[in-house]
Amino acid sequence: MLNLNKRLRMPSAFTILFILIILVAILTWIIPAGQYETTKAGNVIAGTYQRRASSPQGLWNIFEAPINGMIGTKSTDGAISVSLFIMVIGGFLGVTTKTKMLDNGIGSVVKKYAGREKILIPFLMTLFAIGGTTFGMGEETIAFVPILVPIMVRVGYDSITAISISLIGSQIGCIASTVNPFATGVASETIGISPGDGIIPRLIFFVMILIIAIVYVMHYAVKVKKDPKNSYVFERRQRDLEEFMNGQQEIVEGLSKKQKHVFVAFILIFVVMIFSLIPWTSLNKNFTFFVDFTKWLTHIPFVGSFVGKSLLPLGNWYFTEITTLFLIGSILIKFIYKMSETDFINSFMGGMSDLLNVAIIVAVARGIQVVMNDGNITATVLHAGEVGLHGLSSAVFIVLTYIFYIPMSFLIPSSSGCAAATMGIMGPLGHFSGVSGSLIVTAYQSASGFVNLITPTSAIVMGSLAVGHVSIVTWLKYMWKLMLILFLFTILFLVVCSYLKL
Repeated sequence: MLNLNKRLRMPSAFTILFILIILVAILTWIIPAGQYETTKAGNVIAGTYQRRASSPQGLWNIFEAPINGMIGTKSTDGAISVSLFIMVIGGFLGVTTKTKMLDNGIGSVVKKYAGREKILIPFLMTLFAIGGTTFGMGEETIAFVPILVPIMVRVGYDSITAISISLIGSQIGCIASTVNPFATGVASETIGISPGDGIIPRLIFFVMILIIAIVYVMHYAVKVKKDPKNSYVFERRQRDLEEFMNGQQEIVEGLSKKQKHVFVAFILIFVVMIFSLIPWTSLNKNFTFFVDFTKWLTHIPFVGSFVGKSLLPLGNWYFTEITTLFLIGSILIKFIYKMSETDFINSFMGGMSDLLNVAIIVAVARGIQVVMNDGNITATVLHAGEVGLHGLSSAVFIVLTYIFYIPMSFLIPSSSGCAAATMGIMGPLGHFSGVSGSLIVTAYQSASGFVNLITPTSAIVMGSLAVGHVSIVTWLKYMWKLMLILFLFTILFLVVCSYLKL
């Protein structure tokens, strides 16, 4: 008998992106070539579109596109800076994971609040959300499900409550990514803006939807505790208690002294990254502290040369600088934890290899832009959008952008791949409608995180549900109301931001 599961299996992001490259190459034979005049900053000037000689892309161009997507061409910037950053932050997380600081930290918090688990719901959801909004915390949350399930079930909640804490918590953070390198970083770099642009409204959005999610999960948890029959997985209650309690490992007493120091360094690195990406002087021309401090530091005799004359002030950093930051952070944690050279290299390289596929996906996705730009059809597509969007308000455009990215996030599950493949078009289209690039980034990552709460193509969703013995159908029954609330609230937020020109 045929295996229907294999027949209906979703192709990988690589396959989907390469198919898109082929389709775009075919379009270069059909769509007329054209070009726009641009400003010195590289932004297209509306109303300046002109036809030009066609440049159809052939087989060699198709296979060369991912390579050029990485190294760049005359018409398209390469993805090498983004890809390298993704791998280095993978190495940083690999070194941090080796110290078991995150695992033991969560475990010690759970043990400390034993008997007061209701407090754990907002506390832990906030921690997971911070992880999601800063470094795209995702698959690593699966490891916490077997820790949380027995605790939540034992005090009268259920496995869905436990899964909600880690899964919803982390993905709410991804929906409202502030400086998440895999969403905010890649999308911003693709349209040529700083990942710090729009960080203030995204912080506000983060707080608001986190509150919505916490209230939703706590409301459900209270209902289940009041009457266990309100649980969507009531029939598994006893089995969950027996299975997870029998197999549960002893939770650690707390963080060791070295792990506490690693925690401080870990937080410090992300604080520096956040501060480095916020365009301080753009927010307020009087915010010159970091500029003045850097100028003073680099002009001190010997000290300036020792630190490095090329050091940029916080607020002006980009991918080269934050990649360097995470490399320094990895080495710092190595010395703090007194890790051997072998352990450090193995954990750093292991972490890099874990994110190698993400880094390559970004380059393959950038290949789509390479084919479009080399085929000179990007301007023609933009012109069609310019004509089609003429007269539409910025509010309508941003809502349509958000809705567009929901199916696109299903089609290309990789947030980095989706951003790299589409932002090159959506950014300039937003320019025609008076929508800032940062708001388009917000719309994109909101849709991407939204989809990652329920999609069966997500390893985070399916992994967490499998560990917690919850079916995807049951999860959808539980989630649909929250999904509707988040969908409507996000649209409202985007519309308000478009009117306020945020």
